Amino acid sequence: MFNPDALTRNSRRAAAFGALALAAVGFSGAATAAPLQLFPFILTPPAPMAQPPVQAAPSEDEGTVAELPARLRRQIVSYATREAPGTLVIDTPNTYLYYVLAGGQAIRYGIGVGREGFTWSGVQSVTRKAEWPDWTPPPEMIARQPYLPRQMAGGPGNPLGARAMYLGGTVYRIHGTNAPGTIGTHVSSGCIRLTNEDVTDLYSRVSVGTKVIVLPMDRRADNADGRRG
Repeated sequence: MFNPDALTRNSRRAAAFGALALAAVGFSGAATAAPLQLFPFILTPPAPMAQPPVQAAPSEDEGTVAELPARLRRQIVSYATREAPGTLVIDTPNTYLYYVLAGGQAIRYGIGVGREGFTWSGVQSVTRKAEWPDWTPPPEMIARQPYLPRQMAGGPGNPLGARAMYLGGTVYRIHGTNAPGTIGTHVSSGCIRLTNEDVTDLYSRVSVGTKVIVLPMDRRADNADGRRG
């Protein structure tokens, strides 16, 4: 027999069940959607950090000047001497080279000199000049350092640097260096070294025949013939 009350109750149950099902689906969808909203935050790469501005490397001249203490930079100073203008005076203990000017002045250059046991003193003259000179280590040096090349062509990698002025009949020279950090030190085997910039400046002022006075480290080391003491 048809029962309208039972139909009504069944309809209400079905409606209620449908509502619950829709609610469950909605809740599940919300739960699933929530993590998806995090993906853009997780997957987006961080913004690149700001980089410091890149500065141009200093020129060779600037780099050399910056490495030298103020006292070793080329400068005109007061210098009392009886020597004629144009004379070179090597102040070995203080690592200075003076190019004598008129009027009690001189151009002072910072230099590197002989290490202990390799300093010398005396009076010589410039007998030869060379630009970007070849280097031929003397036999005494090869005996001490047999690994040295027997001859090296002139150029930026050559230990004699940009210019050389040869002193009398000795093995010593006033020359440039590619290691400006050695200026102001006692480092060589007796040669006098300047920065390439300074030796180029000095070279332009010096002539063959220029008188060169090399002062001793102390009076006991004085050896006027220019050979190592």
